[in-house]
Amino acid sequence: MQDINQLTEHVIGLAITVHRILGPGFLESVYQEALAYELKQASISFEREKEMPVPYESMVLDVGFRCDFLIEKQLIVECRAVRHLLPIDQAQTLNYLKCSDLQVGLLLNFHVMQLADGGLNKIVNGFKG
Repeated sequence: MQDINQLTEHVIGLAITVHRILGPGFLESVYQEALAYELKQASISFEREKEMPVPYESMVLDVGFRCDFLIEKQLIVECRAVRHLLPIDQAQTLNYLKCSDLQVGLLLNFHVMQLADGGLNKIVNGFKG
C-alpha cells in the first residue's frame, strides 16, 4: 500500500497521460476506460463503480451511490468531461469520502485543454468523525 500523497501524485500522472493521449472532447466513459487501462499497466489495484452505502442516523442506506474509482482502498477518483465543474461535483466527491471514511479524493475534468488548467481537483475530507 502506497503513501496517500505518493499514490495521489501517481494517479494524477496517469490522468495526465490519458489526457495527453486523448485530449478533450470525448465522453466521460472513454476517459474512465483509459484511466482503468493505465492503472492496470501501473499495477495499481482499484475498483470501478464502487458502491458507497450512505450512513444515516443509526442505519445505512444502500441506495446505489457509486464512485467512479476506489484506488488502493484509500483514494476516491471521480471523472468528468464537462465544460465547467459545479460545486455539486465537489460536494459529491466529498460525500464519497465521508461515506467511505477516506481523506483524499480526486475530481478530474478531462474537458479542458490541459488538466493543470482546472481539470485536477484534490478534495480533502477534513471532517473525520
